[in-house]
Amino acid sequence: MDLDIEFGLRLLISFAIGTTIGLEREYRSKAAGLRTMIMICLGATIFTEISIQLGGNTPDRIASTIISGIGFLGAGVIFKDGLSVSGITTATTIWISAALGMAVGAGEYFIAIVGSAVVLIVLVLFEKVQIIIERIHQSRSYKITVEGNSEFESSLVQEIKKLKLGGKKKKDYKEGNLSILIYEVVGSEKNLNAFNIQLKEDNSVKAYDY
Repeated sequence: MDLDIEFGLRLLISFAIGTTIGLEREYRSKAAGLRTMIMICLGATIFTEISIQLGGNTPDRIASTIISGIGFLGAGVIFKDGLSVSGITTATTIWISAALGMAVGAGEYFIAIVGSAVVLIVLVLFEKVQIIIERIHQSRSYKITVEGNSEFESSLVQEIKKLKLGGKKKKDYKEGNLSILIYEVVGSEKNLNAFNIQLKEDNSVKAYDY
């Protein structure tokens, strides 16, 4: 049995990259955590290395299927929560982890290491930037359920203006005796939270979600 030192080194580098990204995801209690990221990175490295070793006219034929396989895994962590969609960052992290694993398998260590550093910067530092931006300005799509909307809708518009928010009605429909209003409301996090309080205290509002 021949010992391939180079391939062993690639597996160790891939393991280190998967561990680094996985620890960040695990710390934030994401669906794809430490073990998942390690397996994705190692799997991509092994498939890429095997594809290169097999050679032939199309040495990339196995590595190219990694993309479709990773797409399947990424779709599994994206889900709809109310009117918002979550899990997209986790799905893209799975995708980039596979890409870094492929880079290691192809012997492109510089791309893999620098790429890993950039990914960590985006996941760790840019989240703080995102939080700051969301405090200043964000958009929420509200689904408000009320009994009769003629008087309520006019007061809702006034309340939005009073809180210095921007609002636009996207849709409205009825379900039995209830009226459903879909409003896109934009503004600072503080004012949007104050808007939530107003909806909770309004007796005509039977339910709301965003």
